[in-house]
Amino acid sequence: MLKTGDSPRGYHPLKPPKHRIFAHSSEERMSKKGKVLVAMSGGIDSTVTALMLNDQGYEVIGITMKTWDYAASGGSKKETGCCNIDSFNDARMAAVQHGFPHYILDIRDEFGDFVIDNFVEEYLAGRTPNPCVMCNTHIKWRALLKRADALDCEFIATGHYAKRFQHSNGRYYVSKAVDETKDQSYVLWGLQQDLLSRTLLPLGPYRKTEIRQMAHDYGYPELAKKHESYEICFVPDNDYRGFLKRKVEGLEEKVNGGNFVDKSGNILGKHKGYPFYTIGQRKGLDITFGKPVYVTGIQPETNTVVLGDEEDLNKNEMIVSKINWVKYEGVEDGFEATTKIRYKDGGTMSHLYNHEKGIEVKFYQDAKGVAPGQSAVFYEGDDVVGGGIIQRPF
Repeated sequence: MLKTGDSPRGYHPLKPPKHRIFAHSSEERMSKKGKVLVAMSGGIDSTVTALMLNDQGYEVIGITMKTWDYAASGGSKKETGCCNIDSFNDARMAAVQHGFPHYILDIRDEFGDFVIDNFVEEYLAGRTPNPCVMCNTHIKWRALLKRADALDCEFIATGHYAKRFQHSNGRYYVSKAVDETKDQSYVLWGLQQDLLSRTLLPLGPYRKTEIRQMAHDYGYPELAKKHESYEICFVPDNDYRGFLKRKVEGLEEKVNGGNFVDKSGNILGKHKGYPFYTIGQRKGLDITFGKPVYVTGIQPETNTVVLGDEEDLNKNEMIVSKINWVKYEGVEDGFEATTKIRYKDGGTMSHLYNHEKGIEVKFYQDAKGVAPGQSAVFYEGDDVVGGGIIQRPF
């Protein structure tokens, strides 16, 4: 249900920047460019996105999505980021001060059924999930579009750092932001054409420093200082192992005491359970060899964790499935692309080949830490060609 917020008690509108012109009547607020539903978390990026579009002549409606009730998971840390009452109030206040409506949307049921179940299932399958990609692809954008249709909005908008273009072939695609240190194109590979065609990404042409200055200019200097959360929203204490233990009754007892083995299968010691390890992990293994060792493989069917040297993490091929093509409808065998296997990965040049399970990626040089369950995103220059989920390396 959509719930509109009232002005907070004792609220006094801030004096707007000199360039701001407020619209006070419904007639004056009529859009010049169309009606847009803006996802507002209460943070600096989404707030500036809404105010920027408002200034540009769009008829803005703000919406804040409640995705998760962290207290229900039994965690030790309070809700952070987009799911706490302070964030709701910050988003609502910005909307009220600038003369456009704001709603709070409870999508906890939609979110939990898919994103959290997928998160747990992937770890139990020995893979490393990326819940933010799943949420963007299957929940947030779909939820936004559904409510945009209900509110007669032509567009939806978010505060992601990425650009959106339309190719001469008619397809919409995402491209890297100007500020590559903040670029979020990697997590948007799963957006389908019906979503991209109606999406606005106003922050793509700007650097974070410019957005901070805009927040100051709009009269929100406190936003520029606000803590930015990089944790998974439903695991704000970053303890995903504790989250799994609370979600899966008896998990710790079922998986404790499996074997650490080397690549030849020799037993090296005991571990605490395969779901509690990830490919590339070096710390927290509670086992020493006089040299660094890394998790190089996870075998859930036997509760086995494979350890090896850093060089054992290097892979030159992998299979990627659940492909979503963005810039093109597909690619021919041998297509050259830069493939990113993690959000902060700089990317590795590769050739793409069609495969019965999706795409086979052959790297020009070894890529380190290919982890099943993570996203692989294919770039042509700065443009996202497509992406998918890593199934297995060779």
